[in-house]
Amino acid sequence: MDKFSELLKTPVEDLKNKITDLRKESLNLRFQKSSGQLEKTARIRIVRRQIARIKTIINKEVGKK
Repeated sequence: MDKFSELLKTPVEDLKNKITDLRKESLNLRFQKSSGQLEKTARIRIVRRQIARIKTIINKEVGKK
């Protein structure tokens, strides 16, 4: 899990790629949960919050321009 301060230093294009990866992971976690295969249920929450953090940074960068 990346810290907010680390994400601030990351270029926007890399952040967008990271969101794509996290969304794919989120989808897989939801499928695992529905089929009863998910062992670490807290991971869903962590991924969701990480996506929100990255979106916040992207919106902040867009607002600067």
